[in-house]
Amino acid sequence: MSFAGQAVWITGASSGIGAAMARALARQGARLVLSGRNEAALAAVAADCGEALVLPFETTDTAAIAPAVEQAWNWSGGIDLLVNNAGISQRSLAQDTDYAVYERVIGVDLLAPIALTQALLPRLIARGSGRIAMISSVAGKVGVPMRTAYCAAKFGIAGYADALRAEVAHLGIQVHNIYPGSIRTEVSRNALTADGTRRGVSDKVIDNGIEPDVAVAQMIDEMLAGQREIIVAEGIEKAMGEGRRMPDAMLDQIGAFMAAGYAERMNQGAK
Repeated sequence: MSFAGQAVWITGASSGIGAAMARALARQGARLVLSGRNEAALAAVAADCGEALVLPFETTDTAAIAPAVEQAWNWSGGIDLLVNNAGISQRSLAQDTDYAVYERVIGVDLLAPIALTQALLPRLIARGSGRIAMISSVAGKVGVPMRTAYCAAKFGIAGYADALRAEVAHLGIQVHNIYPGSIRTEVSRNALTADGTRRGVSDKVIDNGIEPDVAVAQMIDEMLAGQREIIVAEGIEKAMGEGRRMPDAMLDQIGAFMAAGYAERMNQGAK
């Protein structure tokens, strides 16, 4: 099994997990749409990826989303997998953190992927197939100090994805929640501090984390295997994520509500 011949749209594709996933999927023969803010960095990734469209835009710019969806869909003849990967982290105590930091992190990590997914979703439903992957975090399962904004956003995107999966699984659409732990990227250096400025230094746990190529290989394999929750972590982070894993039986039961006419009954009751 592979993504050979499939069209995959990755946000935050200029570095880190996004860039590693793009290169790994390109080796499988996927056609790639690469999005982010840094067009030059996206072009450098695209140069390693064979058939690829560089589609730069700011994910929080809601006016840019509809034309981006139109361009991505038309270029590839559809999208088979959307990977909502663009994000930003935080390193500051709640008591010290400006509210603007919460607005920025939640805007990038929660509202932006929801907006893009909502714009693409009607096309996937009309076609009757497709996948959506949300890059959450182990910090989207367990609250972690100095990341209150980040945890709020990542818990939120996981909840949105779980609810969305229940609504669309019976329509042929798969939704994957991906929960990375510490991956060796620039996430800590790029994190926002209490006043919203870039932190500029890394964490030891990040520097000693999983190599992005190793992390995305697991993500891809588990998506292809149909896993709905994908925890990519080691040590205590893996234990925390696994301890909060949703049982497959519960996910099946929630999904079965929709297939059995839950929405129709709810709508009838509202009339």
